[in-house]
Amino acid sequence: MGKKKRGKAFWKNFKFKYKLTVINENTLEEVAGLRVSKLNGVSVLLVILTILFLIAALIIAFTPLRNYLPGYMNTDTRRQMVENALRLDSLRMMAERQNLYIMNIQDIFSGNIQADSITNIDSLTTVREDSLLERTAREEEFRRQYEEAEKYNLTAITSQPKAEGLIFYRPTRGMITSNFDSDNRHFGTDIAATPNESVLSVLDGTVVFSTYTAETGNVIGIQHNQGYMSIYKHLGSLLKREGDKVKGGEAIALVGNTGSLSTGPHLHFELWDKGRAVDPEKYIVF
Repeated sequence: MGKKKRGKAFWKNFKFKYKLTVINENTLEEVAGLRVSKLNGVSVLLVILTILFLIAALIIAFTPLRNYLPGYMNTDTRRQMVENALRLDSLRMMAERQNLYIMNIQDIFSGNIQADSITNIDSLTTVREDSLLERTAREEEFRRQYEEAEKYNLTAITSQPKAEGLIFYRPTRGMITSNFDSDNRHFGTDIAATPNESVLSVLDGTVVFSTYTAETGNVIGIQHNQGYMSIYKHLGSLLKREGDKVKGGEAIALVGNTGSLSTGPHLHFELWDKGRAVDPEKYIVF
């Protein structure tokens, strides 16, 4: 019974209302009054804390702050971290290579390596004794026979070229209307696009020709360092000339409808690998 009485007394005291009054000092007139209890104060405090919690949750959920929470990192940030890790690994390898280069230079000055055996940085990083030996007539004959035998090797001809580490840019935005078909001598991909849409270089390279032909209209060809060559046909305006250096993703021309073979505003794009036409859709996401 004692505990029950104490409980009732506690709740009575907790819900007991106090009156907060504001009185005019000169007239002693009551200006304002407010009745409040401990229960009301706790309720107001809980509401304020709930609102603050909701505001903080919304800020974290809809701002970049969520990337700092475990498991909430978006794909762009994760991809950037992976790219940075790969760059760091490449820089580490380059630093080791440069360090070996300097050490071999020191060996040249000290006489441990003959100067005439060094031709470039690659030979300095991997010095091989057999690089000083001349190719014998027997080796030449074996090499000639092997190349002759492999000339008609279908496995070697149809093997997929290695393009790991290369980022091919999409040449233009649009819808593919005709796919690569070597059997019908259609060595490229046709992309229907908006007139005057930018045409981009798919890789870094050098413009080897920028001209006009009656059948294909304005044409640009770019030689890339990786052994690839890209060709862009039926262009509108040409933005690059022969000999210009271009970066991957850089605008080189505008989409047009030039040449007698053109069927409307579109881009005919071809990709060649060491003199062999390849399907661009295997390298580029259009």
